[in-house]
Amino acid sequence: MADFLVALADFDRRRLWVELGYSSLFWFLHRELGLSKGAAFYRKTAAELVQRFPEVIEPLRDGRLCISSIAELAKVISPENRVEVLPRFFHRSKHEAAEVAAEIKPVEKAPRREVVTAVRAPATEEAVPRLEVAAAASPVAAPNIVTAAPLELLEARGSPENPVDANSPRAAAHAPSSREARAESIEPLSADLRRLHFNVSRRFLAKLAAARDALSHSHFGATTEEILEVGLDLLLARSAKRKGLVQKPLAKRRPSKPEHLSAEVKRAVWIRDGGRCQYPLDSGGICGSTYLLEFDHREAEALGGPPTVENIHLLCFFHNQLAARKVFGEALMDRFRRRSNGELFDSAPAARTGTAPRCAVKKKRSG
Repeated sequence: MADFLVALADFDRRRLWVELGYSSLFWFLHRELGLSKGAAFYRKTAAELVQRFPEVIEPLRDGRLCISSIAELAKVISPENRVEVLPRFFHRSKHEAAEVAAEIKPVEKAPRREVVTAVRAPATEEAVPRLEVAAAASPVAAPNIVTAAPLELLEARGSPENPVDANSPRAAAHAPSSREARAESIEPLSADLRRLHFNVSRRFLAKLAAARDALSHSHFGATTEEILEVGLDLLLARSAKRKGLVQKPLAKRRPSKPEHLSAEVKRAVWIRDGGRCQYPLDSGGICGSTYLLEFDHREAEALGGPPTVENIHLLCFFHNQLAARKVFGEALMDRFRRRSNGELFDSAPAARTGTAPRCAVKKKRSG
């Protein structure tokens, strides 16, 4: 790819696409080489960047710089900031590169709005309203925030032909096409601000309206973002409680059964491991995943391992299963697997190299 882009940059510098009858490098790539428009755009942008900043060649060659992040880099790099900006895009995905670009060059006066429209759905499916929210990671001034249209207004005027725009008392000019009714997406606007698009059901909107009413005393005039954030805070607080991460822990108590993990042990292990999978990698370091974490016994519980801080650590579900297989063997662990959607999954985290057979019927997820 890097060699191709270097050759393409020279091809573009000499404007050889003109001799072949094309009006631009993009159309040469699209029509002559048969690339999709997206692929042609990325390669055209990369070729232009190679001409202006030859230092991008080596990162492209060794994989530190991804072809899909080139378009975001091109938006913000300049001769003055090239040394500082280029390394910030190394090892970034397309979405992560977009976030870096938004931090370097934020959208000026990014609007914060909430729009509820009814999207066109197939005849066999119920029309699903769409909620568009510009959500900030931290509070910022937002004088133009308008609450989403209530469910009654949506039902009255929110047909596919007459969608409702929460920023206007009148119906929007036209309905979104099926192409616009896309799945969840996040668009970075600045270092703190993101625009979130996702589809929701009428049931969700009804619950949202009820939540706004329920919070009307403590959060008068709350925006959708504020209401959802309150709910997320409650969910995270419940999850933290399950891990023993409470501000005022109860006095130390003996577990009802000796093999049970106490809240004190869970809390100490979670804090020590930083809420990340501790499975060691051959290349050095740890897995570090934060998804589907479980409390695992270093010395298996079934083999007499105690439920102590020293013997417990955090592993993600995958590595917990892998550790269990190393201890108990493939034959035994295969007894606890089930087939789902054509793939094999463990029916329960017998993975807690803790208890092998017993954990097949008793889960002890960390949350």
